[in-house]
Amino acid sequence: MRPVILIPSYNTGRLLKTTVAQALAQWPDVWVIMDGSTDGSADALDSLRQNHPGLKILSLPVNQGKGAAVLAGAQAAQQAGFTHALTMDADGQHPADWIPKFMELARTHPAAVLMGTPVFGPEAPLVRVRGRQISNLWTHVETLGWGIGDSLFGMRLYPLPELLEAFRGTRFARRFDFDTEVAVRVCWRGVPVLNVPTPVRYISAAEGGVSQFRYVRDNALLTWMHARLMAGFALRLPLLLWRVLQGGNPLRSVRVTAT
Repeated sequence: MRPVILIPSYNTGRLLKTTVAQALAQWPDVWVIMDGSTDGSADALDSLRQNHPGLKILSLPVNQGKGAAVLAGAQAAQQAGFTHALTMDADGQHPADWIPKFMELARTHPAAVLMGTPVFGPEAPLVRVRGRQISNLWTHVETLGWGIGDSLFGMRLYPLPELLEAFRGTRFARRFDFDTEVAVRVCWRGVPVLNVPTPVRYISAAEGGVSQFRYVRDNALLTWMHARLMAGFALRLPLLLWRVLQGGNPLRSVRVTAT
């Protein structure tokens, strides 16, 4: 098993260097995909390259979306010989000190997708905490309860062949819809899923926090995505029912602690 960390970034500002430095302190191979950023945040990473030969920066010419950035990184990583990819957000929400836990679990379950499930702090916006419950409900239906603990949380570890196969199954999942659609599609493929309770921190604007989430635009995107996935679900229903009768997700009963 040879994992790499993929960090897509679009105008993340000063938080990007902190996030990357923290990831490098936990794992040597970290790739940052600059998704058409125009804020100069990639320049701050130059000082990290001297002592971290595993740090690589890929630059997309224009902003294409989170999913497109992860896809570009995953394709390049597979060509470089990596077998797994741990995705992290660039804005510091995901805990770098959780990286060893994901890597340890991946060694035990190399065929599985490890999906972080958020453990929210008191600063988490209520609209974000409760709003995701709707998407989670839909993914539960679309996969016949395969076991997606959270459909929107972006800290996940994928076997690269399964991630790329999920991308090949759709021309969508290139923007904010990436995390949810790919989660559903790997479940449709019968890939084992293990949920990993993971702390998440919402960083304030005063601390440099930057959010690319746009409430109306991105919720409209998610609504259209779930409409498409329900159509795909209907076509796959006999196969999904058969898998449920065979026992479903083999890791569904495995419990991972958040400590």
